[in-house]
Amino acid sequence: MSSSSPVRAAGLVVFRFAPAIEFLLLQASYPPHHWTPPKGHVDPGEDEWTAALRETKEEANIDKEQLAIREDVHKTLAYEVKGKQKTVKYWAAQLKNPDGMTLSHEHQNWKWCSLDEAIKIADYVEMGELLREFHAKLTA
Repeated sequence: MSSSSPVRAAGLVVFRFAPAIEFLLLQASYPPHHWTPPKGHVDPGEDEWTAALRETKEEANIDKEQLAIREDVHKTLAYEVKGKQKTVKYWAAQLKNPDGMTLSHEHQNWKWCSLDEAIKIADYVEMGELLREFHAKLTA
């Protein structure tokens, strides 16, 4: 494990009721074409909250005004990527109206997924745990 500061990232787990909860996942346009919620690196001088909002706008063209963000539903994942520690803080955010969503060049596809499908295509154990926790809190 690296002793340097972790790489910091943040994002929003965007969801809708249709009528059950569905999560928005974006597919990366670069191999291995993984599926994740909108997220990205925290820029210098930025906090996780600002980065999460900026990245969601950049990656899916979803503004803060289009969302009902659940600031009480959040989690930080910590893992290693290419020998470096990385943290990603996520908040749950309900999309009020799904119209007007467009992808950035960083992604080639998007999909609304049930909990089970989201866990399957997101593929990472940590993301599956986060989605299960968020789903439980959002349906409580």
